[in-house]
Amino acid sequence: MGQEINNNLGKIDISEEVIATIAGAAAVECYGLVGMASRKSTDKFSELLGRENLARGVVVSIDDQQVVIDLYIIVGYGVKISEVATNVMERVRYTTENLTGLKVAQVNVNVQGVRVLE
Repeated sequence: MGQEINNNLGKIDISEEVIATIAGAAAVECYGLVGMASRKSTDKFSELLGRENLARGVVVSIDDQQVVIDLYIIVGYGVKISEVATNVMERVRYTTENLTGLKVAQVNVNVQGVRVLE
């Protein structure tokens, strides 16, 4: 399941996993973000995911032609969490809309942990 776009040249089908990978890649470029976190809340600790697992820290849902993106992130110690989250929201929305042509209704940021940067 994904998002289908029709134009005069034909049909484009963008999967939710592609949108999740785009959103995850855009998020990790933001200052203050250490990485994506596992979205499983069963663990008592947050598992920091590598760059090859960007889509695993992102949940995408599409409803009535609108995309909702939920991000699970880990921020660096000493940064203002609200500013990092706002920057992540803006960058993910901008990048996803520009690369896919889809309207992003919401970007929700879930901070799963704080890590001391070495």
